[in-house]
Amino acid sequence: MKLKSIAANQTVVNVGHNEVFFSYETPVAAFISGQGYVATEEYYSKTTSRHIGNYIGIPYKECKKVAQSVINNLVK
Repeated sequence: MKLKSIAANQTVVNVGHNEVFFSYETPVAAFISGQGYVATEEYYSKTTSRHIGNYIGIPYKECKKVAQSVINNLVK
């Protein structure tokens, strides 16, 4: 597992072939091998939505959404 801070309150953790993005201390998006980028369907805040959009490269509202449990399971 490799941890990388990419901006203030934004961190990426490599877990196997996947990558999990954290906004503050919460995993909220990921790059899943074979699926691509996904974001949590759970809304946290305007700032976290902006963080997700910056990570994925498109606005949060246009991201593919998955259940929060999918992202949580990547880091367990």
